[in-house]
This record gives sequence, structure tokens and C-alpha cells, in this order.
Amino acid sequence: MNNKKQKGFHSRNPHSGRYDFKSLVENSKGLKKNIKNSPSGDNTIDFGDEKAVLELNKALLKTYYGIENWDIPKGFLCPPIPGRADYIHHISDLVPKSKKNVKVLDIGTGASCIYPIIGNKSYGWKFIASDIDPVSVENAKEIVQKNNLEDSIVIKLQADKNSFFKGIIDEEYVDITMCNPPFHASLKEALSANKQKRDNLNKPRSSNLSEKLNFGGQKAELWCKGGEILFLKKMAKESLLFSKKVGYFTSLISKGENVKPMEKILKKLGVSNIRVIEMIHGNKISRIIAWTFNSKK
Repeated sequence: MNNKKQKGFHSRNPHSGRYDFKSLVENSKGLKKNIKNSPSGDNTIDFGDEKAVLELNKALLKTYYGIENWDIPKGFLCPPIPGRADYIHHISDLVPKSKKNVKVLDIGTGASCIYPIIGNKSYGWKFIASDIDPVSVENAKEIVQKNNLEDSIVIKLQADKNSFFKGIIDEEYVDITMCNPPFHASLKEALSANKQKRDNLNKPRSSNLSEKLNFGGQKAELWCKGGEILFLKKMAKESLLFSKKVGYFTSLISKGENVKPMEKILKKLGVSNIRVIEMIHGNKISRIIAWTFNSKK
């Protein structure tokens, strides 16, 4: 087992440090309309404003990844790109530099298709991207088509909501799987976390649990029965069935208390090669767990 702590962003992540709003605004008229001055006089946006964050993402994708056409349906999760990119760069360290034609499975790609975009543009990886939500699948397909990425990214609807790899991985070998699991066990828990996030962003306080989720997010994106740990345990058990078809299985873990139970179940499944990467971005701590059934890796 290999545990690693990483303070700050990965060395290959181009999004470390402050946003270069001057360059970003040059590539986005939409972002320019949302620029405001911070208390110190620097350019910034209101990170509690869903529309402003959406325009920031569009500008980042165009500036750093050459993505001209990207959008998500109203109410869907708008992912923070720097953190998403960090996941990609950390799992790239699991791939031998000499390896060509790397194939990655993104489980629960969402409407944004963000991981396949970053992974393909950063490393030339080819992706299978799956989701259980038909609306997310159709929007992700539209993003792929509008940016001429059909040869690099294949979007698949996962028809079985209780499966991760079945029906998605066919005969092909997949070098890495990745996933950003739903964090919460219920709608109430998700909304409570969202309220805390709003308070931290100095948004007006509200006790109404039916308020709109900050930055969007549908049910399958933010919560599931049993929460993150049950989701991960199911993934671990199913990974055994695909031990010879996948190089490394990986997933984000948002809650630190879920790391040891996940390691315990992986050991019961016969996994001896487990890696945990703890990423510290300011006050936020997140983790990647990676495992393989190939003891030589």
C-alpha cells in the first residue's frame, strides 16, 4: 500500500495559482460581463453565482483546451476545472510514459464530460464515458460532436443503475477507470452541505431546504442511497469481475473516514496494490484511491 500527500496542485496542472482573468476575458465575452473587483482590487467573479461560474468554465476550456463549444443544461453540476484537472494529472502518473493508445473509462461523466475533455487534450487519451442519466448522456454527446472529438471520446448510457463496468467495458482493455462518486446519502444531506457552502461564500442565509443547489447538481451527481461509502464498496466488488480487463481502478473519495473501510474491502477482495493520494488545495482535502489486481504494477 502506498499513501501519498500532495500539497497544492500537481506540477503539470496549468491551473495552479490565481486565475489569469486578463487572458481568460480575451477569450470570453460572457466572462467579461461577470468580472468584478475583489476587496484587494483584483479581477474576480462571484463564485456563488452559477452563471458566472459557468462562464468561467467556458473561458478555461477555450483558453487551455481549445474547446469552443461547451455548455450544460440548467440545474446540472458545473464542475470546478482546476480540481478536475488535478485528478487527471495524478492518475497519469500510474501510466508508464512509454504506453501508447491509453484508454480510460470515466464512470458518471455527467452532462459536462469534463474529465474526458481534460484527459484527451492533456495526454491524448481515448475515453469511454458512461452515465445513468439520459439527459447527461445526450448533452455529453453534443459536446463531443460540436468539438469534433468523436474519434477520441465515446459516450455510453449505463442502462443498469447498479452496475459500473458491466455493459460498458466490452472486449477492449481499459488502462484506467476513474469516478467522482455522489458524496451524500440523501437530498437533505446534499442541501445541508450546499447551505454551508453558500454561507462560506457569504451568500444570504436561508433555512429553506428546497433552495437551489449551488452550482447545480442532479440526484445521481450529488447523492445516492447509502452515500459515498456504499457506492465505493459496490464498485470495489464489481471491479473483481474485471480484474483482467482493467489496469488500475481509481476513484475520488471526499470523506476521509471512508478511506480505511474502502482499503479493508479491497484487501478482502485480494488486492495487495492500493494507493491513496491525499490532495490538499487550500482548506479543501480530497483523496484518490487507486487499486490493481496486477501485483507487478
